[in-house]
Amino acid sequence: MKVTVVGAGAVGATCADNIARKELVEELVLVDIKEGFAEGKALDISQTASLLGFDTRVIGVTNDYSKTANSDVVVITSGIPRKPGMTREELIGTNARIVEEVSKNLLQHSPNAIIVVISNPMDTMTYLALKSTGLDKHRVIGMGGILDSARFKCYLQQALQCSPNDLQATVIGGHGDTTMIPLTRLASLAGSPVYNTLSEDQLKQIAADTMVGGATLTKLLGTSAWYAPGAAGAALVESIIRDEKKVFPCCVSLEGEYGQNDICLGVPVVIGRNGWEKIVDYKLTADEQEAFNKSADAVRSMNQVLDTLVTN
Repeated sequence: MKVTVVGAGAVGATCADNIARKELVEELVLVDIKEGFAEGKALDISQTASLLGFDTRVIGVTNDYSKTANSDVVVITSGIPRKPGMTREELIGTNARIVEEVSKNLLQHSPNAIIVVISNPMDTMTYLALKSTGLDKHRVIGMGGILDSARFKCYLQQALQCSPNDLQATVIGGHGDTTMIPLTRLASLAGSPVYNTLSEDQLKQIAADTMVGGATLTKLLGTSAWYAPGAAGAALVESIIRDEKKVFPCCVSLEGEYGQNDICLGVPVVIGRNGWEKIVDYKLTADEQEAFNKSADAVRSMNQVLDTLVTN
């Protein structure tokens, strides 16, 4: 098995490091446009193998997509990161052209690969990858909801003083500060709804903190986060490679599900060896469906901007 990660920056390298440590594949390729950068990151990761006990072969290349040939999964993290005060949407002009070019280069050498998109704005970049490659919809997956849900669980864990591993909590909708929807109604601790323990005000605050989770970190760090995004990407790859059939909230193509068409948006899906295998219907309330529709409207507006950029 073989995985390629495009973009050897903080997110890509962290994703690759997690994949290598888990020994998900025999060969892992890091690609970057900056001369020597992916090679250095790959060598650094490789030098931890004897310390951490893994045997994954990690190689780095500068813009040589021939070395990515026959990859089973490709992860696209390339693009410029957010700076303090920037929205994910402000990245669209630069990152759209990068993602489109990278997707086509990858598929020239790995026509059967599953594409995982991490680059922001993630919903629109996933839509672009799907439309520009013409791949079957099940082979194009945006990671964002996995990361947002991990942040949701983190804030719940802090409020409940519990193990995050005992929590079930999901974020659907767009991967944006105003478009994501933390489903507080369905969040539970060891099977017990969290609203039995936390007040409505507490849950509203946790939802609000979740929605600006990325912006909070960008303000603190001066750039986009990388540990959690990288780990989220690796978790998605793991469920694909090991055919785990895990249910993750991911950005996928909707054709009538959740009342939406011709859009890639975050919904719960089963992830296995063939990519995303089916969409799980959470039976949203009227208020939740309204929020989801508004999220879709916002993402669709961004996709229309994308159409103009790509056309021009």
